[in-house]
Amino acid sequence: MERGGAPLEALQGGGRSLCGPPMSLEADCLKTRRWGLFLTGAVGGTLAALYAVATPFLMPALRRVCLPFVPATPRQVENVMKVLRGRNGPLVDIGSGDGRVVIAAAKEGFPAVGYELNPWLVWYSRYRAWREGVRDSARFYISDLWKVTFSQYTNVVIFGVPQMMPQLEKKLELELKEGARVIACRFPFPHWIPDHVTGEGIDTVWAYDVSTFRGGAREAGMPKYSPSAVHVHTQ
Repeated sequence: MERGGAPLEALQGGGRSLCGPPMSLEADCLKTRRWGLFLTGAVGGTLAALYAVATPFLMPALRRVCLPFVPATPRQVENVMKVLRGRNGPLVDIGSGDGRVVIAAAKEGFPAVGYELNPWLVWYSRYRAWREGVRDSARFYISDLWKVTFSQYTNVVIFGVPQMMPQLEKKLELELKEGARVIACRFPFPHWIPDHVTGEGIDTVWAYDVSTFRGGAREAGMPKYSPSAVHVHTQ
């Protein structure tokens, strides 16, 4: 039967319902949902990766005594090597960062160790030591400096900040053996008198011999270091 010349089957859509959505629209909706899930996963994964990488760099800022990562300049490393000239024995870099001081010392023949809280920097330092061919004499460990005893080292390098220097001064004065030398970069120790000063500005390096600062501390009546008296957030 025809109405107005149009076949009835044509009006009924060839047997298909005219009320439901076209198949192409359903496919487009499915693709949109899939892309939405993919983008959500990608953004979430990126944020998680950024958090994992950034957290070790940001955590020091939350500590009472903050030791941020600031790479040593080539001139600073050169000045450290100058005040180490003629010395021997094991060396430690407290807060070794990307490992450049430890690697430079290892190239000069020192068995050198770096302690650093940031695991990304420790892994990168190990890679650099391997690339520079000194991985057997340049070692790096993830550790809090306040939990390490430095008595086995005869050369100590520290790129510190003013807030930590008084506490570290007492710790080293107690732990280091005679003949050891402490090298401070960027900031000097508050009570010790340096035996050698090299460089200028931010590249200045102060070298302190144990025999000098331990004797000076006794004469000045400085209080002895006690681990229980140092309150530093390590979490």
